[in-house]
Amino acid sequence: MTLEGLYVPLITPFTDTGDLDPDALEGLAHSVLDDGATGLVALGTTAEAATLTVDERGRVLDICAHVCEQRGAPLIAGAGSNSTTDSIEALTALDPRVTAALTVVPYYTRPTEAGVLAHFRHLAAASPVPLIVYNIPYRTARTLGLDTLRELAATPNIIGFKHAVGGIDDTTIALMSTVPTDVAVLAGDDLHVAPMLALGAPGAIIASANLATAAFATLIETWRTGPLREARPLGHRLATFSATLFAEPNPVVIKSVLAALGRIPTPTVRLPLLPATPTATNAALAALPTEPLHPAAPHNRPPALATTP
Repeated sequence: MTLEGLYVPLITPFTDTGDLDPDALEGLAHSVLDDGATGLVALGTTAEAATLTVDERGRVLDICAHVCEQRGAPLIAGAGSNSTTDSIEALTALDPRVTAALTVVPYYTRPTEAGVLAHFRHLAAASPVPLIVYNIPYRTARTLGLDTLRELAATPNIIGFKHAVGGIDDTTIALMSTVPTDVAVLAGDDLHVAPMLALGAPGAIIASANLATAAFATLIETWRTGPLREARPLGHRLATFSATLFAEPNPVVIKSVLAALGRIPTPTVRLPLLPATPTATNAALAALPTEPLHPAAPHNRPPALATTP
């Protein structure tokens, strides 16, 4: 699998009673692919995966896999935790239609960097699909140094990183200049997509692309092929937009805006998250890009099929 382009970590739509809405999820999956996304990410943080039941997680994955199979699009699935044994079990149980797994750096227990490296070596050796290391220290409380990142990049069956370190630091710059050509460092911080693309990231996994998907797909393609005079102002606009979406905990503002636009039936989130405030929702709606854009050619969309129960 070659990691490049835009991968959208889908939200999980709920009904007004708080149940999973499979039809809304299928529709949203198709719509982001229509608008130029390369592939989908199921069961990420944006999906509120931690509050889904085992059955719901299975249904979400099945719906996304069904859409990606129809559309010829890759599917990345969130799998893994701060337990190496449980992570291996989750990976080996993945639906065979999954293309790659997004696996977070172990959180809360704060292992050493050597422990993180051993964790991922065990996972990579056992996983039936390639791994993407989700490096997000402000959630995991574990910062990874350059040497550890390079060793992870050299590990067989690790094909990339979702790089979300909260800025463009010295380690990021050094990593981008030395990462092997067969390992992709994808932008993972919504506000820093354009700088990461400028440093050579071949794509992004960003929650903001549940909205303005075409604009983000255009941003990635324009940084790759030009003209750069268009990429820079578009990057500035989208960073401003993303800032409004993250004014409150993800994905509450995204879901509120999607509901306001009629793309999902409700903005419902599950506790401990609370719904977005009207102030945050209105600010994001005001910043939403509205000009026509030209995304990458979408995957062929077949006639809609009934969701598998």
